[in-house]
Amino acid sequence: MTKATNITWHASTVSKSDRHAQNGHGSCVLWFTGLSGSGKSTIANAVSSALYRQGINEYVLDGDNIRHGLNKDLGFSDHDRTENIRRIGEVAKLFVDSGAVVTTAFISPFRSDRDQVRAIFEEGEFIEVFVDCPIDECEKRDPKQLYAKARRGEIKDFTGIDSPYEAPEFPEITVRSDLLTVEEAVNQILSYLQEKNIL
Repeated sequence: MTKATNITWHASTVSKSDRHAQNGHGSCVLWFTGLSGSGKSTIANAVSSALYRQGINEYVLDGDNIRHGLNKDLGFSDHDRTENIRRIGEVAKLFVDSGAVVTTAFISPFRSDRDQVRAIFEEGEFIEVFVDCPIDECEKRDPKQLYAKARRGEIKDFTGIDSPYEAPEFPEITVRSDLLTVEEAVNQILSYLQEKNIL
């Protein structure tokens, strides 16, 4: 792929701080990571709904949904997983620059990929939310029957089965989704955002 040349970054007339002032709240990305079936999408959407009810500018970027459009050309090889996360990081950064609180729900199994995304954000804007759930509980839930298919060899490179998941070492938030209700998880996350003066 040939990289673009002769391009110049054009600064926006309206700044991120201008948008924060107008909105009455800060912006950030809540980067939900965890095994398939851990509850990432459910909790991310519940957080988004709670923010919406409070009048907060918010948006959800969901892994499956993004692969229907922006990333439909990518598979699940290590290279494609890395590119998938790189693109999502850039999209999330645009949302944060727009003044929104964006929630992303992606397995994002590799620590280095998540760290590369973190690096493109300003301090405090990237909030890693580790949805921690034992794999046996994830397999019991298995709403899409993905684990069962992976166990039968019908899906290759499935995270947690034949492809590794590297849990965050120092996430800003850890949600034990096997122990908490969705409402309790949402309250935990909203409390963090309030403590950090984002809300």
